[in-house]
Amino acid sequence: MNMERLLQSVKDHEGYRNKVYLDTLGKRTVGVGHLCVEDFWEDDKEYEEKFLMTILEHDLQTAIKGAEDLMQEHGCSDIDDLAKELIIEMVFQLGKTGVSKFRNMWKHLSTLEYSLAASEMLDSRWAKQTPNRAQNMSNKMSSIGA
Repeated sequence: MNMERLLQSVKDHEGYRNKVYLDTLGKRTVGVGHLCVEDFWEDDKEYEEKFLMTILEHDLQTAIKGAEDLMQEHGCSDIDDLAKELIIEMVFQLGKTGVSKFRNMWKHLSTLEYSLAASEMLDSRWAKQTPNRAQNMSNKMSSIGA
């Protein structure tokens, strides 16, 4: 797995803001796509980049753990590194529970059918809510082994 490539992809898709903002679903967010679930976030306050990058590292570790659990559960531990990174980024955005619902994607990943898995990524509410990101990630998945 290429952590630098994963981190850059997450940053490119999420963007970065040092103040709390509302995401596309109207949820309070800060830094690089961090959902403000904790009580200490203040609107209109500027947070230090170092602090927000520490939050990002924690969020990524949580996503990696969740993705690893899902990959093991679905018999996908031996998939391509880029595919793993894409799953991690999906878990980063949607959470472990959200990504667990992509049943047909998991079925195709377990047989290393990346282009079919890519198609299933687009057959989702996620693809309707964040179409550019979903298309970009689906294209990357489809390119594996092509």
